[in-house]
Amino acid sequence: MKNHFKLIFIILLLNTVLYSKANFVIHNKQIINAQSILITVKDKDISKIKLSLNKFNLDFLKNPFKKYSYYALLPISYYEKIKNQKIIISYYKNNKKIFTSLKINIKEGDYKKEFIKVSKKKVTLNKKSNKRASREYKEAYKIYNTKTKDLLWTKDFIKPLNSKITSNFGTKRLYNNVLKSYHSGVDLKAKINTKILASNAGIVVISKNRFYAGNSIVINHGHGVYTGYYHLNKLLKKVGDKVTRGEVVGLSGSTGRVTGPHLHFSAKVNGITVNGFQLISILNELND
Repeated sequence: MKNHFKLIFIILLLNTVLYSKANFVIHNKQIINAQSILITVKDKDISKIKLSLNKFNLDFLKNPFKKYSYYALLPISYYEKIKNQKIIISYYKNNKKIFTSLKINIKEGDYKKEFIKVSKKKVTLNKKSNKRASREYKEAYKIYNTKTKDLLWTKDFIKPLNSKITSNFGTKRLYNNVLKSYHSGVDLKAKINTKILASNAGIVVISKNRFYAGNSIVINHGHGVYTGYYHLNKLLKKVGDKVTRGEVVGLSGSTGRVTGPHLHFSAKVNGITVNGFQLISILNELND
């Protein structure tokens, strides 16, 4: 009888080990619209990890900095509904498919309003300018929606410029008192021809003058992560160039739709615009 109970105990213990759910961790202290959520899991026996939130689907990727660790970077749109939501995760463990869920509470960021005076032609576009801006938008988002499988960075991200923030991310932009958009990046104070650094290693995928952003450099860092450096006076890299973290990619300027010289730093994750400084902070936790 004693051996019988011992056998049952061993079987139950084995089942617990074999089929216990993996421990998924959300790294964000709070979740705000237009930010990125970092979710990690460490378990050597799981595979084919997938995540879904509403219509957004992601595969977990290997964390190259930690053994048996995987991560997902989930961008939350600026226009995401402010409410409690549920992330559904599926994965295989010991040939068994398992489902689990994580509850998140999306809160609205404390985004201010900003009033900007610019020439009328920069607010109400003529046919030629509108056609150009539309073409450039489509070209850019074709790139942003392309995910490079390889991770192109091996070190923590850095800010492209250590300078005073002159306009925060997410600010509602009213051009000549007309609400046109929200501020899709962080503006940093910079005199003309200040050296601008690559936030991390990657490959240059955009290097050209654009209607709104002026002279622009965009870097693909892999795994769906892109950073952008806008309104430059001079472009020092061309499309296809490999860059290292901290390498000078351009000189600051006042090209495009601006009121004066500065650097506009932007970021995209899986095709969604997010707060670049918050992205840097959360990505650097992968290597902690």
